[in-house]
Amino acid sequence: QVQLVESGGGLVQPGGSLTLSCEASGDLFSNNAMGWYRRAPGKQRELVAIMTSGGNSLYADAVKGRFTISRDNARDNAKYTVHLQMDSLNPEDTAVYYCNLRHLIADMGLRSLASRDMGSWGQGTQVNVSS
Repeated sequence: QVQLVESGGGLVQPGGSLTLSCEASGDLFSNNAMGWYRRAPGKQRELVAIMTSGGNSLYADAVKGRFTISRDNARDNAKYTVHLQMDSLNPEDTAVYYCNLRHLIADMGLRSLASRDMGSWGQGTQVNVSS
């Protein structure tokens, strides 16, 4: 099993910044993609940003230029960490943010891979953007 633990959510004013972090441990695997999804009130869960173990990344159009995803891989592969730097936050970014770790699938592009409901999920961390 894979365990995912998120941190860094909270309340921030419009225009402010937050950094989310997620640590994965347990039965990890090398060829993977790790990223963030969010569910806003009354809406379906959606991709925010995702990055493969090889460094390829994909962002939702709504966050391009404002959010930055990055990863740390421990040398012994005992844990993986993904960060989401969120700048220029606006009220539309208010949501529960979920960390996800999934296997890569041969011959499948990252956009298709990210659209699937698969992999392991964290419990979520609340982000509120409000004045």
